[in-house]
Amino acid sequence: MGYKVVVGISNKHLHVSQADLEALFGKGYELTVFKDLGQPGQYACHEKVDVAGPKGVLKGVRILGPVRSNTQIELSMTDARSIGIDAPIRESGDVAGSPGARLIGPAGEVDLKEGVIVALRHIHLTEEQAKEAGVRDKEFVSVKFEGPRAAVFDNVLIRANVNYSGEIHLDTDEGNAAGISTGAMGEIIKE
Repeated sequence: MGYKVVVGISNKHLHVSQADLEALFGKGYELTVFKDLGQPGQYACHEKVDVAGPKGVLKGVRILGPVRSNTQIELSMTDARSIGIDAPIRESGDVAGSPGARLIGPAGEVDLKEGVIVALRHIHLTEEQAKEAGVRDKEFVSVKFEGPRAAVFDNVLIRANVNYSGEIHLDTDEGNAAGISTGAMGEIIKE
Protein backbone atom coordinates (compact mmCIF):
# COMPACT_ATOMS: atom_id res chain seq x y z
CA MET A 1 0.00 0.00 0.00
CA GLY A 2 1.34 3.42 -1.00
CA TYR A 3 1.50 6.66 0.93
CA LYS A 4 -1.87 8.45 1.21
CA VAL A 5 -2.24 12.19 0.74
CA VAL A 6 -5.26 14.51 0.96
CA VAL A 7 -6.50 16.41 -2.09
CA GLY A 8 -6.90 20.15 -2.43
CA ILE A 9 -8.77 21.10 -5.60
CA SER A 10 -7.53 24.41 -6.92
CA ASN A 11 -9.98 26.68 -8.73
CA LYS A 12 -8.83 29.50 -10.99
CA HIS A 13 -6.92 32.11 -9.00
CA LEU A 14 -4.05 34.54 -9.12
CA HIS A 15 -1.11 35.69 -7.05
CA VAL A 16 -0.24 39.38 -7.27
CA SER A 17 2.76 41.60 -6.72
CA GLN A 18 2.32 44.62 -4.44
CA ALA A 19 2.67 46.99 -7.40
CA ASP A 20 -0.07 45.20 -9.37
CA LEU A 21 -2.28 44.98 -6.26
CA GLU A 22 -2.06 48.76 -5.86
CA ALA A 23 -2.74 49.33 -9.56
CA LEU A 24 -5.89 47.21 -9.27
CA PHE A 25 -7.17 48.34 -5.85
CA GLY A 26 -5.44 51.64 -5.05
CA LYS A 27 -2.27 53.02 -3.49
CA GLY A 28 -1.29 51.34 -0.21
CA TYR A 29 -3.94 48.61 -0.55
CA GLU A 30 -3.46 45.42 1.50
CA LEU A 31 -5.04 42.01 0.94
CA THR A 32 -7.70 40.85 3.39
CA VAL A 33 -8.04 37.21 4.48
CA PHE A 34 -11.17 35.34 3.42
CA LYS A 35 -9.99 31.91 4.63
CA ASP A 36 -6.76 30.07 5.35
CA LEU A 37 -5.60 27.44 2.87
CA GLY A 38 -3.98 24.04 3.46
CA GLN A 39 -0.43 25.34 3.10
CA PRO A 40 0.93 27.29 6.09
CA GLY A 41 0.80 31.07 5.60
CA GLN A 42 -1.30 30.85 2.41
CA TYR A 43 -4.83 32.22 2.26
CA ALA A 44 -7.71 33.01 -0.06
CA CYS A 45 -8.51 36.72 -0.13
CA HIS A 46 -11.76 38.65 -0.25
CA GLU A 47 -10.33 40.49 -3.27
CA LYS A 48 -11.31 39.34 -6.76
CA VAL A 49 -10.52 40.69 -10.22
CA ASP A 50 -11.62 39.99 -13.77
CA VAL A 51 -9.17 38.27 -16.13
CA ALA A 52 -9.54 39.20 -19.80
CA GLY A 53 -8.13 37.29 -22.75
CA PRO A 54 -8.60 37.69 -26.52
CA LYS A 55 -11.94 35.80 -26.55
CA GLY A 56 -13.58 36.69 -23.25
CA VAL A 57 -13.45 37.54 -19.58
CA LEU A 58 -13.41 35.40 -16.43
CA LYS A 59 -15.31 37.40 -13.82
CA GLY A 60 -14.43 37.43 -10.13
CA VAL A 61 -11.18 35.46 -10.05
CA ARG A 62 -9.98 35.24 -6.46
CA ILE A 63 -6.57 36.48 -5.34
CA LEU A 64 -4.51 34.23 -3.06
CA GLY A 65 -2.16 35.76 -0.54
CA PRO A 66 0.30 36.82 0.59
CA VAL A 67 1.62 39.11 -2.16
CA ARG A 68 4.42 37.71 -4.30
CA SER A 69 7.33 39.16 -6.21
CA ASN A 70 5.56 38.51 -9.55
CA THR A 71 1.94 38.33 -10.60
CA GLN A 72 0.81 34.93 -11.84
CA ILE A 73 -2.58 33.63 -13.00
CA GLU A 74 -3.35 29.91 -12.57
CA LEU A 75 -6.22 28.59 -14.68
CA SER A 76 -7.55 25.20 -15.69
CA MET A 77 -7.19 24.41 -19.39
CA THR A 78 -10.95 24.82 -19.76
CA ASP A 79 -10.86 28.32 -18.24
CA ALA A 80 -7.82 29.39 -20.27
CA ARG A 81 -9.31 28.16 -23.55
CA SER A 82 -12.65 29.83 -22.79
CA ILE A 83 -10.95 33.25 -22.93
CA GLY A 84 -8.65 32.41 -25.84
CA ILE A 85 -5.39 31.80 -23.98
CA ASP A 86 -3.13 28.83 -24.81
CA ALA A 87 -1.62 28.53 -21.33
CA PRO A 88 1.34 26.16 -20.85
CA ILE A 89 1.46 23.58 -18.07
CA ARG A 90 4.12 24.82 -15.67
CA GLU A 91 5.31 24.59 -12.09
CA SER A 92 4.04 27.54 -10.07
CA GLY A 93 6.38 30.51 -10.47
CA ASP A 94 7.68 29.43 -13.88
CA VAL A 95 5.98 32.04 -16.04
CA ALA A 96 8.80 33.07 -18.41
CA GLY A 97 7.49 33.13 -21.97
CA SER A 98 3.91 32.31 -20.94
CA PRO A 99 0.98 34.30 -22.35
CA GLY A 100 -0.31 37.41 -20.65
CA ALA A 101 -3.78 38.75 -19.87
CA ARG A 102 -5.50 41.92 -18.73
CA LEU A 103 -6.47 42.16 -15.05
CA ILE A 104 -9.40 44.43 -14.26
CA GLY A 105 -9.85 45.66 -10.71
CA PRO A 106 -12.04 48.26 -9.03
CA ALA A 107 -9.36 50.98 -9.19
CA GLY A 108 -7.54 50.17 -12.42
CA GLU A 109 -6.20 47.63 -14.88
CA VAL A 110 -2.93 45.77 -15.40
CA ASP A 111 -1.79 44.40 -18.76
CA LEU A 112 0.45 41.42 -18.04
CA LYS A 113 2.92 40.52 -20.78
CA GLU A 114 3.28 37.02 -19.29
CA GLY A 115 2.03 35.07 -16.29
CA VAL A 116 -0.87 32.81 -17.32
CA ILE A 117 -0.22 29.11 -16.66
CA VAL A 118 -1.99 25.83 -16.00
CA ALA A 119 -0.36 24.65 -12.78
CA LEU A 120 1.54 21.39 -13.02
CA ARG A 121 -0.17 18.95 -10.65
CA HIS A 122 1.96 18.56 -7.56
CA ILE A 123 2.16 17.27 -4.01
CA HIS A 124 3.30 19.42 -1.11
CA LEU A 125 5.01 17.41 1.63
CA THR A 126 7.15 18.22 4.61
CA GLU A 127 10.64 16.76 4.33
CA GLU A 128 9.64 14.19 6.99
CA GLN A 129 6.49 13.22 5.04
CA ALA A 130 8.56 12.85 1.86
CA LYS A 131 10.92 10.51 3.68
CA GLU A 132 7.97 8.46 4.99
CA ALA A 133 6.55 8.26 1.45
CA GLY A 134 9.93 7.28 -0.01
CA VAL A 135 10.05 10.28 -2.37
CA ARG A 136 12.25 13.35 -2.75
CA ASP A 137 11.82 16.97 -3.83
CA LYS A 138 11.42 17.46 -7.63
CA GLU A 139 10.72 13.74 -8.20
CA PHE A 140 7.72 12.76 -10.34
CA VAL A 141 5.26 10.14 -9.13
CA SER A 142 1.82 8.80 -10.00
CA VAL A 143 -1.24 9.16 -7.77
CA LYS A 144 -4.12 6.68 -7.71
CA PHE A 145 -7.71 7.56 -6.83
CA GLU A 146 -10.45 5.03 -6.07
CA GLY A 147 -14.17 5.46 -6.73
CA PRO A 148 -16.71 5.39 -9.56
CA ARG A 149 -14.35 7.40 -11.80
CA ALA A 150 -11.16 5.77 -10.52
CA ALA A 151 -8.08 7.32 -12.09
CA VAL A 152 -4.30 7.38 -11.98
CA PHE A 153 -2.56 10.70 -12.59
CA ASP A 154 1.02 10.44 -13.83
CA ASN A 155 3.63 13.22 -13.86
CA VAL A 156 2.81 14.55 -10.39
CA LEU A 157 5.66 16.69 -9.05
CA ILE A 158 6.84 16.26 -5.46
CA ARG A 159 7.51 19.55 -3.68
CA ALA A 160 9.13 18.78 -0.33
CA ASN A 161 9.95 21.58 2.08
CA VAL A 162 9.91 22.06 5.84
CA ASN A 163 7.30 24.82 5.38
CA TYR A 164 4.77 22.66 3.50
CA SER A 165 1.89 20.49 4.65
CA GLY A 166 0.90 17.20 3.01
CA GLU A 167 -1.56 17.92 0.18
CA ILE A 168 -1.90 17.11 -3.53
CA HIS A 169 -2.99 20.05 -5.66
CA LEU A 170 -5.13 19.31 -8.69
CA ASP A 171 -7.13 21.81 -10.72
CA THR A 172 -10.88 21.66 -11.29
CA ASP A 173 -10.52 19.87 -14.65
CA GLU A 174 -8.45 17.11 -13.02
CA GLY A 175 -10.75 16.81 -10.01
CA ASN A 176 -13.83 16.58 -12.22
CA ALA A 177 -12.19 13.97 -14.47
CA ALA A 178 -11.63 11.70 -11.45
CA GLY A 179 -14.91 12.61 -9.72
CA ILE A 180 -13.10 13.86 -6.61
CA SER A 181 -13.18 17.02 -4.53
CA THR A 182 -11.16 18.64 -1.78
CA GLY A 183 -10.68 16.20 1.09
CA ALA A 184 -10.48 13.06 -1.06
CA MET A 185 -7.47 10.80 -0.58
CA GLY A 186 -4.97 9.74 -3.21
CA GLU A 187 -2.25 7.11 -3.02
CA ILE A 188 1.29 7.88 -4.19
CA ILE A 189 2.66 5.29 -6.60
CA LYS A 190 6.30 5.46 -7.63
CA GLU A 191 6.65 5.73 -11.44
